[in-house]
Amino acid sequence: MAEPKTRATTASVAGYIRKLPEAARREDCTDLVELMKSVTGKDPVMWGTDIVGFDTYTMTYADGRELDWPITGFSPRKTSLVLYIPGLRNFGTAVKKLGKCKASGGCLHIKKLDDVDLKLLKALIADSVKAKKAKRK
Repeated sequence: MAEPKTRATTASVAGYIRKLPEAARREDCTDLVELMKSVTGKDPVMWGTDIVGFDTYTMTYADGRELDWPITGFSPRKTSLVLYIPGLRNFGTAVKKLGKCKASGGCLHIKKLDDVDLKLLKALIADSVKAKKAKRK
């Protein structure tokens, strides 16, 4: 069985963000780090080469395989910021009120943070993290 490629690393999150080509994207990522850190109480960790994750849980696949994965996190992709929010499907009403964004599975795609209500985004992430931690116990 192949080992997963995306794992927690010791790479610097701040260094990763500093290397992003656009100043506005660097600022949004810095703001997301602060927001997610305040919600989880955990420092950010690089997962693979381009995911910034916070806290962990053990994900179990249908075949019984297990994988450690961040409870929440984000990745600055070429066309949008992708936020990883477990259980996002359960927050449909909140997502609709966020502003200009697109939900897909457990991912929220945002062009820039100015497009969404940050207070509502923080509450949505907090509810997701709380639900995931409750299942972890």
